[in-house]
Amino acid sequence: MSKLATHLLFLTAIYILLAAHRPVSADFKAYQYIDKYKDIAIAEMHRTGIPASIKLAQGMHESQFGQSNLATLANNHFGIKCKTYWTGQTYYHKDDDLDKRGKLIKSCFRSYSADLDSYVDHSNFLVHTAHYGSLFIYDKTDYKAWAYGLKASGYATDKKYAPKLIKKIEKYGLNNYDFSPNPFEQNIR
Repeated sequence: MSKLATHLLFLTAIYILLAAHRPVSADFKAYQYIDKYKDIAIAEMHRTGIPASIKLAQGMHESQFGQSNLATLANNHFGIKCKTYWTGQTYYHKDDDLDKRGKLIKSCFRSYSADLDSYVDHSNFLVHTAHYGSLFIYDKTDYKAWAYGLKASGYATDKKYAPKLIKKIEKYGLNNYDFSPNPFEQNIR
């Protein structure tokens, strides 16, 4: 084999190795996440009135597109903590809870057997927790009101939580799912 052929083969091998180790883009992860969970979000929207766009944006944000430890190890896509009444499985990791001395301690999060359980519990959590009741006056297509309502109701401590959700919704066209037909009615026909 000639020196040129050897050199080209070497460069091709380097290129292939580098291409295989490129980080996956956030957009690619986002579209993968949307494709995987959009049907659940739509079904939950029709069951409870929570916009599919909000559910997808929250899931994407809270679970880092399904890649966080909380999502991969506990199937928790929404960062829902245990609360005193939770009797299901748990998962502990450091978040924002402090002990009496102000030291960061592990927080108790809900853990689920499957991603679907996380999506359903998130809906039930919002529907059955009194301080989220005001959200349900908003139309399921008013994702901005829902985003700001979630923040105002105390869902997250991040001051920019609502704008972050809105940005994801608008960037990925998640609001289009808010107009999706009811899958429960489609199956009846």
